[in-house]
Amino acid sequence: MKKYRLKWEEYTDFLIIFGGVFLQALGMRLFLIPAHLASGGVAGFAQIINYFTKFPIGVMVIIGNTPLFILGWRYLGGFRFALRTIFAVIVFSLLVDGLAWILPSNGLTSDLTLNALYGGVICGIGYGLVYRGKGTSGGSDILGRILNHWRGISISQSYLLTDAGIMLLAGLSFSWENALYAIISLYISGLAAEATLEGSNVVRTVMIITGKPEQIRLRILNDLERGVTIMPAVGGYSGTVTSVLYCVLSRSEISQIKAIVREIDPNAFMVIGQAHEALGEGFKRFD
Repeated sequence: MKKYRLKWEEYTDFLIIFGGVFLQALGMRLFLIPAHLASGGVAGFAQIINYFTKFPIGVMVIIGNTPLFILGWRYLGGFRFALRTIFAVIVFSLLVDGLAWILPSNGLTSDLTLNALYGGVICGIGYGLVYRGKGTSGGSDILGRILNHWRGISISQSYLLTDAGIMLLAGLSFSWENALYAIISLYISGLAAEATLEGSNVVRTVMIITGKPEQIRLRILNDLERGVTIMPAVGGYSGTVTSVLYCVLSRSEISQIKAIVREIDPNAFMVIGQAHEALGEGFKRFD
């Protein structure tokens, strides 16, 4: 068997994953666990079991993920991806139990709203960093891949099913009020994870249907210093031959391109959309 060696960029990924799982463990220990707000997946189930048995949450996370690893190994996206996931689960388990000896057992506040907000944001940033490191936190991620392969259930639907089950158990175990706040925290963590994963790379896409494509093209190239693509088109109703200009801009440049089009061709038709990421010249590099 060929010996596997980590590349330099992979060490960076593992550092990012470590930072992510540290934030997850910190958010749980400071906000979610003291307030009895269940997180999603295996960690949330471990919280519920811990509430009744006092069995260490980290140990239960490892135990709960082990059969999922065995069942879902082939669906984890290859050895490198699986290795990152195993690393994330083990380090998270050690940290969530280790921090219990350092941090106050009652957390920072007894306010459920503050615990839901801050717990959701901190854990969500942690999830986002783990995804940026090309790993997952195990649990629902693995189960989602298994359900997707065996039953054709989409990944998003599998998350919904597993997390809904955890929230139901949390309502029966803690209280329905806590379960409702936990749902809010889960939603906030999803938003924070998405924002952390995508960063500030959200850009705007612009399509311009105009009879003066050359003039607008030159202004975009000269004034905005952005590339633009001209596509021939035919009006579906009028049958008129026209041109469509397509370009990708930052949010701050939208007002400028509106002014350019309004000045050159007030009768133009412009559609402005949103893209999550732009890769290539003038934007983010292909890494």
